Amino acid sequence: MSLHDLSPLNRGLALAGLMLSVGAHAADEARPAGDVVTLEPVTVSTQSGAYRKEKNTASAVAPTQASLTATQPQSVITREFIEQSVAPTAEYSRIVAIAPSLSGDSANGPGLSETKTTMRGFSDDQYNITFDGIPWGDTNNPAHHSTSFFPAGVIGGAVVERGPGNASNIGHATFGGSLNLFSKQAGKEAGGTVYGSFGRWNTKLLGVALESGELPQFGKATVQLNVQRLESDGYLTLNHIASNNVTLKVDVPLSADHKLTAFSSVNRIRYVQPDNSKGPTLDQIAKYGKNYSLNNDPTSFNYAGFNYTGKATDFEYLRLRSRWSSGFTTEAQIYTYSYDNQTISSTDPTGLTKPGTVVGPKGNADIPGIDKQNKYRVYGGILRAESHFDAGTLRTGAWVESSDTDRHQYDLDLTLGLRDPRETKPTPVKYPDILFDQQSKISSFQPFAEFEWEPLAGTTVTPGVKRVEITRSVNALVNQTTRTPQNASVGYSKTLPFLTLNQRLGQDLAVYAQYAQGYQIPDLKSFYIADPTKNSSAPQTSTNYQLGIVGKSAALTWDADIYRIDFKNKYVSNGLAGADAAYVNIGGAAYQGVEAQATWLVGGGFAAYVNGSVNKTQSNDTGKRIANAPNMTAALGALYNMGPWGASLIWKRTGGIYQQDYDASNPAAYDRYHTAATTNTDLSLSYRFTGLGMGLKALKLQLNVFNLMNKQDITSISPGKTVAGDQYIFQAPRSYQVSAKAEF
Repeated sequence: MSLHDLSPLNRGLALAGLMLSVGAHAADEARPAGDVVTLEPVTVSTQSGAYRKEKNTASAVAPTQASLTATQPQSVITREFIEQSVAPTAEYSRIVAIAPSLSGDSANGPGLSETKTTMRGFSDDQYNITFDGIPWGDTNNPAHHSTSFFPAGVIGGAVVERGPGNASNIGHATFGGSLNLFSKQAGKEAGGTVYGSFGRWNTKLLGVALESGELPQFGKATVQLNVQRLESDGYLTLNHIASNNVTLKVDVPLSADHKLTAFSSVNRIRYVQPDNSKGPTLDQIAKYGKNYSLNNDPTSFNYAGFNYTGKATDFEYLRLRSRWSSGFTTEAQIYTYSYDNQTISSTDPTGLTKPGTVVGPKGNADIPGIDKQNKYRVYGGILRAESHFDAGTLRTGAWVESSDTDRHQYDLDLTLGLRDPRETKPTPVKYPDILFDQQSKISSFQPFAEFEWEPLAGTTVTPGVKRVEITRSVNALVNQTTRTPQNASVGYSKTLPFLTLNQRLGQDLAVYAQYAQGYQIPDLKSFYIADPTKNSSAPQTSTNYQLGIVGKSAALTWDADIYRIDFKNKYVSNGLAGADAAYVNIGGAAYQGVEAQATWLVGGGFAAYVNGSVNKTQSNDTGKRIANAPNMTAALGALYNMGPWGASLIWKRTGGIYQQDYDASNPAAYDRYHTAATTNTDLSLSYRFTGLGMGLKALKLQLNVFNLMNKQDITSISPGKTVAGDQYIFQAPRSYQVSAKAEF
C-alpha cells in the first residue's frame, strides 16, 4: 500500500512515523553524551515578534530589509516600525504596504475597511498569508479579510516573501508568494500598557495589553493578553465600523527541551456598508461627493438601515517545539479558525435600478435586497522535523487540513422584511427566493522534504520537493450560478520542485538564486457548472526564477533582486454551456521585474530609507498588461530616533493601473479604464516620558498624520453594464490620530 492510498489523516500519521525514524538516526549520529541543549526554533528564520536586540545600526532602524541567509526576495518588517509608523487602528495590509512591489489602501480610512493588497500584480487570492506559520484564508478562494482577524496591536512583525519559498512553505496559494505575520514575543518582566487613539471621523481605539513576565513557579511560563475596541464613523458616508478583539498567548516550557505555546484570538466586527462597496458612480459623485456611500432615506437602495455586515472570527493553535538531541528537533502544531459573515444588503447602490419587489403589492417601490452568509470552520495540523547531519540539514514535514463551508444568498424585500421570490431560471423554478444554498468541503495533504546542503563554507544549496493533494466537494440544494442541485467532488494533485542557492561573500554580503514552482487551489466557482468532474485535475502553477544580492554593514543595509515568473496553465472556463462546460488549463501571463530596498544610518539619530520596483505583467493571450497590476512602486523615508524622540516621514508611490483586462472586441475600454499613479505620505511624531512615578514606567504620546498631502486620486474603477454604472474609489483624504500609551 502506498501513501496515496491512505486518508489525509493516516497519511500524516504515516509520514510522522517516517520523520521520527529519520530523526532518531540523526540523533544517534549527532548528539554528544551528556549534552545539555537550550531550546531554539526548529526552523532557521528571521527573528520576528520581538524588539531588535541591536541598536544604532541601519538594520535596527530599517523599515524593511532582507536577511543575509535569504533564498528569495523578502522584506522583514520589525515591531519597532509597526509601533512608530503604522496607524494604531491598522491591520496587516497597512503594515506590509511599505514593502517594494506591494500596494493597497483602505477607502474608508486607515484600518477602517477591508483592504486587498497586490503583490507584483498578484491579487489577494494569489498569495499566502500565514500567522505564526499557519496559512489562513477563505475557502471559496484563498482570499483574505484584512480587518477580520489580527489587528496591528497583536502583530509583532512580518516577513514579506516575494516567491514560493522552499518546499517547506505551505498553503493554498504559494503561487505569488507569502505575507508571514508573527505574534508578539513575550517579555521577561511583568507589566502592561493602557493605550488609546483618537482621530478624524470620530475614530476611537481603546485597549489594554498585559504581560505576566516569566513565572518561576511555572517553569518561566509567560502569559500575554490584549483586549481592544475600535469605533469609527469612517470617511465614507455612514460607513460606521465597530470591532472588538481579545488575544491571549501562553508559552509554557515543559522542560529544557520542550516548549508548549497556546494562542487564541477572537474578533467581532460590525460594518455599516453595502455588499457592493465598489464606490459611487460619476453621477453620485457630482451630487454627493467622492465619499458617498449610504444615506438615511428608507426609500433608497443606499439606506444605511438596509446595508450592514456582522463578522465573528476566531483563530487558535497549540504548538509544541521539541529538541530531542543536538541534531534533531520537531515542531508539531494543531489549529482551528473560523469565519462567520452575515450580511444584509440592498442589490444595487448605484441608483440605476428601479425599486420594486415580487412579494410586495403591485406597483410597489420596495427595496430588493439579499441575506448573504459565508460561514466556515477550518481544522489543521502541521508537523515539521529538522535533522542535522555533517553534510547539511534535512527538513521534512506535512500539512493536513480540512474545512467545512456553509454559504447562502436569499432574496429579500428589505422594506417589508420578507423573502422575495424573484428568481426565474431554470424552469420549472424551484426555491424562487434562493439564489444559492451551498455546502462545500476541502481536504488537503501536503508532505514536503528539503535538504540544505553546505558543500563549501558559506555555500548552501537547498533542493526540495512538495506533493500537493486537494479534494474539493460541493453539496448544494441550489448551486450558485446554475441554480440546480449539485453533489460533486474533484481531486487535484501536483508535485512541485524547488532549488535555492545562498552564497556568502564575506561577513556582510550574500547572493542568492531560486528556482521554484508555486500553485493556487482552484476557485470554488469552478463548481458552478453542470458537471464539475469534467474539470482539469491540475491546479494552476507559477514557475519562478529569481536572483538577488544582500549587503549589510553598521551604517547601511541594502538588497536588490530581479525576477521572472511564468504562469502558463491558467485555470479558466472553456466558454461552453450546459453539459459541455468545464474548467481547463489554458493561457497565462509572464511577470518580471527589478526590486530594491535600502536604509542608510546617517548619524545623529537620523536614517534615510528608499525602496522601489519596476514590475512588468503581460498576458500570454493578448500581449497586454494584465488588470490591477501596477507597473512600479517606490518609497522614500526619513527616520529619526534619539532619546525620547521618534519620528518618521514616509512617501509611497504606486504606478498606473489598467482596471480591466484587454478585450479585443472592445479595445477602447482598456485605455479608458486606465488610472494614473497615486502617492501617499504619512507622518509620525512621538515623545516618550519616563520617571513619572505613580507606578508608571513610561508614557508615550504620538501623532500620526496619514495622506499628509491630502491626495484624493482614483484608486479603483469597477466597470458597470454601462458607463453610467461605473463605480469609483478614491484615496481617503488627510486624517490624523493622536495616541497615548501608558506603560506600567
